[in-house]
Amino acid sequence: MEASAKVRGTGIAKRSAEYIIEKIQEGKAIIALTENKEWAGFCYIETWQNEEYVANSGLIVSPQFRQSGLARMIKSKIFELSRTKYPNSKIFGLTTGLAVMRINSELGYMPVTYSELTTDEKFWKGCQSCVNFEILQSKNYKNCLCTAMLYDINIKEQKNAKKENSISV
Repeated sequence: MEASAKVRGTGIAKRSAEYIIEKIQEGKAIIALTENKEWAGFCYIETWQNEEYVANSGLIVSPQFRQSGLARMIKSKIFELSRTKYPNSKIFGLTTGLAVMRINSELGYMPVTYSELTTDEKFWKGCQSCVNFEILQSKNYKNCLCTAMLYDINIKEQKNAKKENSISV
């Protein structure tokens, strides 16, 4: 993940192989494989603040499968996994990538300020290994180069209720 982020010029928090294996064993990861069982992509989830928040993290697609729609498929599956395992949680992600922002928007995420995200210190400590951490720290964890995106089922339900109760003229 780290090497891929460097090639693309984006920030990403480093995660150990043990951490990634743990996510896989816990059923908190999506792994994309080819028909020949070659690795093609990956993403995982982590919960914060007693499962109030779920972060979709570590999206990576093998270079030969980029621009193929695989990232969209992985993001859709990880979103579905998040909603299934944690139906009442707010789902969020941080990204510097336009493609991921577009995919997140299609899934119903909205751009938000960092104040709308988890306040769990462990989450923000995970950013320490990102190349942009000094920026985050200098801004008192209020913003960085990443765009924060949030899916909140409660907001979606409120918007749907307003649409149903709207007045036609």
